[in-house]
Amino acid sequence: MLGAILVGAWYLNGTVALLPLTSSSLIATTTDFSALQSGAISVADQPSGLNVIVESVTVPPPGVWIAVREVNGSDLGNVLGAARVVGPHTNVVVSLLRPTEPDRSYAAELYRDDNNGAFDPAVNSVYVDFDTGARVVAYFTTTN
Repeated sequence: MLGAILVGAWYLNGTVALLPLTSSSLIATTTDFSALQSGAISVADQPSGLNVIVESVTVPPPGVWIAVREVNGSDLGNVLGAARVVGPHTNVVVSLLRPTEPDRSYAAELYRDDNNGAFDPAVNSVYVDFDTGARVVAYFTTTN
């Protein structure tokens, strides 16, 4: 059956990307493998302020919300701001409701979009990595 699907996809589109068959495998008609990753985010340490720069986000369509959160010990605290991205992006600016403080830890966490156009951590579910089942979070520290 899988062979019939692949032949049909090739016949209709002319390109097929083959991935290892696991529980999280996707069959796609693209050669852009970065768009097929389950979810990744990268944030570098940066100056404190009213914006956070997320170096890169790699998620499949339809995209996600990036929420910047305070870190309290080993727990994630208040959400300071969020930005919506559709697919892979670099240098995403997340505007905050209040500034980050120098020499503190923060996190950028991914959330699924419920398609209502607004971010709400009580409504939008946490985005998890398809392979590990872990939340997709990147930690960073602010400087002066």
